[in-house]
Amino acid sequence: MNPIYEVLEGLMRRYKKRVPDVSKVTQALIDQNVIEKEEDISNDHIAFRTMGLPNLGIQSFEKIFVHYGYKVEDDFNFEAKKLNARWYSPPEASLPRIFISELRVNELTVGIQQIIGKYTKDIITDPVDELNLDNARAVDQFLHSPLWSAPTWEDFKILQKESEYAAWVIYNRYYLNHYTISVHDLKEGYNTLEKFNFFLKSIGVILNDSGGIVKKSADGFLIQSSTVSQLCNAKFANGEYHEIAGSYVEFCERKVLKKFEGLPIKEIKREHRREGFEVGNADKIFESTNLDQIKKRA
Repeated sequence: MNPIYEVLEGLMRRYKKRVPDVSKVTQALIDQNVIEKEEDISNDHIAFRTMGLPNLGIQSFEKIFVHYGYKVEDDFNFEAKKLNARWYSPPEASLPRIFISELRVNELTVGIQQIIGKYTKDIITDPVDELNLDNARAVDQFLHSPLWSAPTWEDFKILQKESEYAAWVIYNRYYLNHYTISVHDLKEGYNTLEKFNFFLKSIGVILNDSGGIVKKSADGFLIQSSTVSQLCNAKFANGEYHEIAGSYVEFCERKVLKKFEGLPIKEIKREHRREGFEVGNADKIFESTNLDQIKKRA
């Protein structure tokens, strides 16, 4: 079996502990007889955040997933947020897509670059190159082990003022940023994002309203929403604890492409639906971890 399955299991196990909304939504779907078990949910994609620095960033992190058969697809540029991103299609239809973003650190102010450099300066070789990528347990351990020391609360706050993304990565590192429920694979009444968001609100899930609760691509065939990030009690340098943004859940509806609209519902597969990602949607989804969103959980 492809080691990716064990890696994903490790990612999801830890992620669910950090993000209670995952179990909340899953249990509500079971209670309302939408699904029988958690495994009935299709995972559209998972996402990671990285620092765009030598020996780090997309060029390093993607080696893990390319090794497992993932194929490099499109690149994206988020100008205002100073981010690059790339997505990867899976080797098997049952696996989620991968979305990796990186912060263009060299475009930040000198003071911010110096703070980031203080924590990352000792990474002088690519840590992924030292991994045995066929050892899923070692990869799982790597993804949940810090590559640098915990930041001070003061440094975190300074980073947050210029780049909330930078602050998130300097503390959370490679923790899974989010996973995504494919609502179009659910049964009638829950299989459009409009209906699913109504369900989410009915069970008390708080949604990110940056750019509107629903984010829709220009062609109208990719529709996305996300929760407001869970708060985590984070331990900073000197033993200080503060509540900060952790991870969140995304919800995605990929509509059937026009040329396949005549297919019977039971015959519709992943390749018949809108593929890829959209900068306009993702730009606002990123803000699920921003201060103006997470204050709704306070």
